[in-house]
Amino acid sequence: MNIPILMYHQVDAPPPRGTPLRGLIVAPSSFAWQMRMLKLLGYRGLSMRDLEPYLTGQKQGKVVGITFDDGYQNNLHNALPVLQKNGFTATCYGVSRLIGGSNSWDQGKVAQKPLMTLDDWRAWRDAGMDIGSHTCTHAKLTELPPPQARDEISRSKQELEQAAGFEVRHFCYPYGWFSPEHRDMVQAAGYVTATTTQRGRVHDGADPYTLRRIMVARATNPVQFYLKVATAYEDRRA
Repeated sequence: MNIPILMYHQVDAPPPRGTPLRGLIVAPSSFAWQMRMLKLLGYRGLSMRDLEPYLTGQKQGKVVGITFDDGYQNNLHNALPVLQKNGFTATCYGVSRLIGGSNSWDQGKVAQKPLMTLDDWRAWRDAGMDIGSHTCTHAKLTELPPPQARDEISRSKQELEQAAGFEVRHFCYPYGWFSPEHRDMVQAAGYVTATTTQRGRVHDGADPYTLRRIMVARATNPVQFYLKVATAYEDRRA
């Protein structure tokens, strides 16, 4: 099993050169050719929910996971139509107490962008997409006392489920920061998987609560994208 899980943040017009974290914003035109390339290569783009049986070995196939961190509104406007056009699904990890807000955790570093509203999340759900959890406040789990970290992990699941009327089965560690105790908290909270920012594809025997991903950046070109998805390129850089 070699399953690439792609990690995106925003799909939007990139800000001016020199803007911090500019690389995390993928242009809509780039996202469109990336999804077309996956389809031409014979991959099925799947949400974490749809990827579950492949991760457990119940199904076999040429699949790739598609994930978006943070829950930006531009994912709904710019990524969803492309996903639908290609017959793909994706998971967007939301911050439960910032629904309808902005990326306040980046205040003072980058421009504030709107996050999905409750209606947006329901539209995402109704389009056949998956909703995952990214904690209540985009917390730095490793800087919190254990009870507070546990609360961020478990309550975000409950809050997102109540808000969207949708079972939340998948978690993503904000900033990619976690320790073994946080991994155990995620499992205890009832999630099925958790994704990290550690590089590489998912292989047989991988811990479902520390899944590796492949970051797609603004500057990722077609050759790099192919290497990231279809070869051991990212595995060697893990």
